Amino acid sequence: MNATATPVLQGLWEYVRAGQQDILLSLYLPASCAFLTHVLFCAPFLALDALGSVCQRVRSWRIASGSGPPPSLWRWFDCFWRVLCKYVTTVLPATALFQSLRSCKFPELAPTCWQLFVEVVACFLLFDMLYFMWHYAMHRVPWLYHSIHQMHHQHHVPFALAAQDSSPAELLSLLLLALSTVWVVGCHPLSEVIFHLLNSWLAVEDHCGYNLPWALHRLLPCLGGAPFHQAHHSLQRGNYAPYFTHWDQLFGTYRTPVPY
Repeated sequence: MNATATPVLQGLWEYVRAGQQDILLSLYLPASCAFLTHVLFCAPFLALDALGSVCQRVRSWRIASGSGPPPSLWRWFDCFWRVLCKYVTTVLPATALFQSLRSCKFPELAPTCWQLFVEVVACFLLFDMLYFMWHYAMHRVPWLYHSIHQMHHQHHVPFALAAQDSSPAELLSLLLLALSTVWVVGCHPLSEVIFHLLNSWLAVEDHCGYNLPWALHRLLPCLGGAPFHQAHHSLQRGNYAPYFTHWDQLFGTYRTPVPY
């Protein structure tokens, strides 16, 4: 392959294929990376919550003046242990089983930048639709709500770490939706990794409780962002899509974001 035909990401992909395949095929890697990534993405918001008690500028970024003070360090610690226990007892065994049954293929070529972009966008559009349907069903069917989703709604005013503070059944269902999305789209492994990372970040940002000047929903009007999702937690209905707003607008479930 000549230099002009070499994908931009080929060097990175060859490094992964050459020395990291054993690590990538580890039964415990997906759950471990998912948990650590979630915690790392939450760390900046923990710092913001700590600064909020002394900095007026940070407090001004919080959504809705009636949402109360930022969550305490104890609330963060308590949520951390709940999420960790669910990962250890439920997500880790489930992903280990899935990894053992999965036939992982490492193609010789890396995706082009355009291919990676298209696959990641396709994953988000499909995941957003599937999540909207599942989330709507959990609110509409009383048994599903009380058995699976109610635990997540203990947070009327969410904060970053609470993005994955859900019942084990809900965590597994969201994992299945994400994996099904990647399978349907037929992603290259690099595209799959990017999708999972961005999916984790957007989930954290949606629950952070801040309308930050640099938040993605300010840059991309098609995204609802934290104000959109906090309205869902406050009202306990509407705004069922995780990221985009078009499904809620189409089905009449759109609710005006919490004032800020």
